Amino acid sequence: MRTQPSKQKTEDKRKANVFYDAKGRRVVVGRPAKTERPSPTDNREKPQKPKSGELQVLHTMKVHGETPLLEFLFSRLADMPKSTVKHYLTNKQVLVNGSCITQYNFTLCKEDVVVIAKYAQRQSKTVFEKPDIIYEDDEIIVINKPSGLLSVESDTERSKTAYRQVEQYVRMKDKTARVVIVHRIDRDTSGVLLFAKSERVKETLFKHWNDIVTKREYVAVCEGHFVEKQGTVKSYLLQNVNNIVYSSHDKSGQLAVTHYKVMKECRGYSLVDVNIDTGRKNQIRVHMKDLGHQVVGDSKYGNVSDPLGRLGLHAYKLEFTHPITKKQMKFTAKMPVEFSKMFK
Repeated sequence: MRTQPSKQKTEDKRKANVFYDAKGRRVVVGRPAKTERPSPTDNREKPQKPKSGELQVLHTMKVHGETPLLEFLFSRLADMPKSTVKHYLTNKQVLVNGSCITQYNFTLCKEDVVVIAKYAQRQSKTVFEKPDIIYEDDEIIVINKPSGLLSVESDTERSKTAYRQVEQYVRMKDKTARVVIVHRIDRDTSGVLLFAKSERVKETLFKHWNDIVTKREYVAVCEGHFVEKQGTVKSYLLQNVNNIVYSSHDKSGQLAVTHYKVMKECRGYSLVDVNIDTGRKNQIRVHMKDLGHQVVGDSKYGNVSDPLGRLGLHAYKLEFTHPITKKQMKFTAKMPVEFSKMFK
């Protein structure tokens, strides 16, 4: 039989003072506070939100031919309901070459990279930076890329690239416009950079590059004074596990041919005109090191001197036959002021 509380005890309970402590727990004066029990959800691991700027990827897909974006997604994500695939687009979870795309009929080109992000991507608030345009027509666009800017995106940088600047520029005039990079120059090298405005033009340039391009010239600021004021360096380039390129006589490497001519000398430095027959990765930097006259500011290849505050390499001339009009085109980018000042 259940015992009823006494009348006095009930009366004392009614008169008890109730307040809440600093942790928000209810306390009744005159009675011991109950031990707070942890909520059953307290120990549950909370989902980690992505850090600012961090991209969490669900799928990464490479494009092998020109196709509309939605059609491409349907074919590559065939196991998913089509409504889910469309939701990825409308929810801003689809990126093409690092840019968020929501258009179903957006045209993909060969070598594009499509990413499905885990979360919706915020629109970039970065102020548009217009590229330094040297020439533009319906088929190609040529810019003067500044030092410090990537030609295309990398694993660590997706938005601040020459490609992204040119793409934003053409899309301000036509939302469906595309640009395709034709060749690259190193992040810290400035100068002439060519883009195609269609896959057809890019393929033409790719297939016939050695026949179409007649001249690629650079100016380099190098350490020391050359004994031979002009000459040619020829080697086969290989790359080690640390992405360092080096010269070899091993013909399994990529053949690289570099012609050079010293233009000026001053205070232990040389201003060198460089003409390349082949456009290999880091070719000029490796060949100048082979000659014992490294490009200034080139810490990757062992040079610690940095009189310019940047890599002393600038692509100042590009000559080629226009892939459509067949006219001979010549584009130049003025030598950086800091280069000129060193040799006054």
